[in-house]
Amino acid sequence: MDTKDILKQIREKHNLTQEQFAERVLVTRQAVSRWETGETQPNTETLKILSKEFDVSINTLLGSPRKLYCQCCGMPLNEDMNISREPDRAFNEDYCKWCYKDGDFVYKSKDDLLDFLIENMPNPEKLGDNDRRLQYDGLLSQLKHWQ
Repeated sequence: MDTKDILKQIREKHNLTQEQFAERVLVTRQAVSRWETGETQPNTETLKILSKEFDVSINTLLGSPRKLYCQCCGMPLNEDMNISREPDRAFNEDYCKWCYKDGDFVYKSKDDLLDFLIENMPNPEKLGDNDRRLQYDGLLSQLKHWQ
């Protein structure tokens, strides 16, 4: 879905006119009209306002151009509800809500996360804990948080 369609969908979901939508994000009605026709797109600061005001990630507002993965555990972040939040409720698109909560990391070390994964992840191949730990460690070491 394109940004123009997403913005129009958000506006209509909240039963707002273009003028009301514009007031909520501090722009003109004409700006909203140009967004919805695809003539222009919101600038970075306006995207931040839209994200906060309508509780939608910037990645979603832009039509999900990037495939987001938690940079702590590697989980795909396909839905906004799984993306972490900063203390001010802004989205932090680098982490899932289980690894990063209210400005703090849940797992204080990679070993803490590895212990959690060994205990909670399925093991259909019936690998031993040491082999699983090595496998998970190899994957986690590729993520930004653990480099």
